[in-house]
Amino acid sequence: MGAWLVTGCSSGLGRALAETLLEKGYDVAVTARRPETVADLVDAHPEHAIALRLDVTDRASIDEAVAATVERFGTIDVLVNNAGYCLRGAVEECTPEEIQAQFDTNFFGPVALIQKVLPGMRAARRGTIVNYSSIAALKTAVGSTFYAASKAAIEALTDGLGGEVAPLGIKVMIVEPGPFATDFYNRSLNVNETDIADYATTSGARKARQEDPSAGASGWGSPRGAAEAVITAVESGEPPLRLLLGQVAINRAEELIAEKQAEIDEWRDVILMSDNA
Repeated sequence: MGAWLVTGCSSGLGRALAETLLEKGYDVAVTARRPETVADLVDAHPEHAIALRLDVTDRASIDEAVAATVERFGTIDVLVNNAGYCLRGAVEECTPEEIQAQFDTNFFGPVALIQKVLPGMRAARRGTIVNYSSIAALKTAVGSTFYAASKAAIEALTDGLGGEVAPLGIKVMIVEPGPFATDFYNRSLNVNETDIADYATTSGARKARQEDPSAGASGWGSPRGAAEAVITAVESGEPPLRLLLGQVAINRAEELIAEKQAEIDEWRDVILMSDNA
């Protein structure tokens, strides 16, 4: 069945994925900054689960979690970089420390995990790396610019990584979820500390807004359905480079494609000026 290492399993999409995998009989390293928050999953599936502390901003924690997973299961067939959070605030408002922390979790942490896991996958000439992004990487929402930038960075990295590892039998996939009925908006939103009055009606309004995690009736996706989609794509053996999750994600992607084409068509003559001597 294969062994998976999944980050950010204490709640939301990560927990739903870990739980679904275990119910299907996969071996899973269920990781969280506080492993006691996932102990119930291990208690329910002691033969197939191991609970591990993994803070993606702590390189020693990464090394220990990867080593413990390999020791328990013999291999890591699928790495899922799911852990992350969203920093809200205007570009001018956010401090260097707030920006660095956003990228440490959403970008540099996954990079460190990928680098740690790849030697084993290269030796085996197989494996899959799944990096969770967001529809925020498709079109940036005002007030979440650094979150979107961190997700766009992991998408660009995954795209390039795919070309590097494809000849070695290793697959990569970007997951682009829309909104889901999870506690993300209660647990995984950090609002910057500085407020500038001129941004009150743009980023300020978004900082003040708290989405309702129970908004499934409004078209928000099912975490269990998301887990099934990700597992199905990985099991296919030829996963897409980008896997949208949910109707909202499809809508956003199709709108973006149409907007890009319209912009190209409107500015084609100007664009082609650059070809003239």
